[in-house]
Amino acid sequence: MAVIELRDIRREYRLEGVMVRALRGINFSVETGEFISIMGPSGSGKSTLMNILGCLDKPSGGTYTLDGIETSCSSPDAFAQIRNKKIGFVFQAFNLLPRTQAVENVELPLFYRGKERTSGGGGLGNPLRGRERAVAVLREVGLGDRLTHLPNQLSGGQQQRVAIARAMVNDPAFILADEPTGNLDTEMALEIMSLFQALNNRGKTIIMVTHEPELAAYTKRIITLRDGEILRDQRVAEPRNAPEDLAQWRRDHNPAPQGILLDGGVPPDTGERVPRRAGGG
Repeated sequence: MAVIELRDIRREYRLEGVMVRALRGINFSVETGEFISIMGPSGSGKSTLMNILGCLDKPSGGTYTLDGIETSCSSPDAFAQIRNKKIGFVFQAFNLLPRTQAVENVELPLFYRGKERTSGGGGLGNPLRGRERAVAVLREVGLGDRLTHLPNQLSGGQQQRVAIARAMVNDPAFILADEPTGNLDTEMALEIMSLFQALNNRGKTIIMVTHEPELAAYTKRIITLRDGEILRDQRVAEPRNAPEDLAQWRRDHNPAPQGILLDGGVPPDTGERVPRRAGGG
């Protein structure tokens, strides 16, 4: 079943009197349970496409159907509700509230469910149900023992796991990740890709925007843009195995035993901070 349908998506705008055609008739669909990377050089249109997929912007033409909802004609209020309920965002910069515990950061999207929460109903907007759900997704990403930690008490990889848990808490139609490993060193980047693969193996639909081919190799499908058009849309016959690559990296760089992977291929996180790669990417 297609969770996303893009048909003839175009995005045009004027910049200093010049018409810029950022997207020129984009067509593709995403089935439930896919793990896709979107790639392309600067100016290819991938950021514009990400904004449309994330319901942060509307196309100039064409239709975008998300989980059965045609979003292009939605009112601003409906657009905001779609973002909150249907899309889980993961950003390069984590965007966690600095003085807020991990479990409270994860709960945050539930506070935007409006009347469902204030009515005291039985949904996820109910405070007790919301806390239970936040704890459950933190455990799912391997942070069940870090519920009350503040962001500055967590490693970069752990902070990104909190961000991924926050993206999952509303059980969205898909997770949209924008350069999710850009602020992480190699080991932590492999931890996050291991987590994404584990979540995808459990049925989560994930779209990741990246400029790094080595990260795209962990996904199951790569869509490459150039000049606002799809240059290639190809299936990855044998995606790289992130948990295996992580284990090999640790054997090469840390001879001491590192323990075992968590259930589903999610690696343990020791919380130790490792020097970043040059350039932060």
